Amino acid sequence: MSSRPLGAPLKALTDLDHRIEAAVGRSVDALWEQCDRGLLDEPHIRLVEAHRALVQAVTGVTFHRTLLGRLAGGEFPVDEALLERIDRTVGLLEEAAGTRDERQRATVAVLERVEADAPRANAAGVELSAPDFAALLAIARGAHLRQHLLTSQLSVVTSSGTRIPPSVLDRLEGSGLVERDTSHPVIAGQPVTLTDAGRTTLTGRRPEGAAATPPPPRAGAWPAPQVRK
Repeated sequence: MSSRPLGAPLKALTDLDHRIEAAVGRSVDALWEQCDRGLLDEPHIRLVEAHRALVQAVTGVTFHRTLLGRLAGGEFPVDEALLERIDRTVGLLEEAAGTRDERQRATVAVLERVEADAPRANAAGVELSAPDFAALLAIARGAHLRQHLLTSQLSVVTSSGTRIPPSVLDRLEGSGLVERDTSHPVIAGQPVTLTDAGRTTLTGRRPEGAAATPPPPRAGAWPAPQVRK
């Protein structure tokens, strides 16, 4: 079940999502969830608030652009009423685009402060095998270490549903690439996040054999994002 509060805007992809995820070392979904649970400091709370406002503006642009396409698509007879609706929708689209641009600038300003305050990581990163790199990438999108209540078996469960063996977690943690929040019991789930060294390794050169596949679209992202050239 989604942790999005009732009445909050649906999340959609923005041009800043990947940059935000690289700066904070977790997915935007995980960042929003941690904000709702009161787990973030003030700079990251401001980042979430700015990004949520940007997402709402992007959704507004998408709505008016889709409506304009429908009005001009031949579904309605061309008369004075249609022309008035088209003219009104163009004005609303222009206004929505201006709001989106303004909120994007505001989000960039907050994001730059978060990036500037982030500790410097080892620029060399850490060499990983393709499977360990894939596990690191999966953890970056949100993961928890959980212990099965009946079998006591440990596993890392990612936001995509992938399960990572504890041995892989031990290697990544031993290399200083990930860390666990041990203030949470493993039965309830300990959040596993990337360290600064982990983010540097993830954003650097990919090991040979690691597939460079883009992350799947998040629930609520509409319409499907176009591939950026």
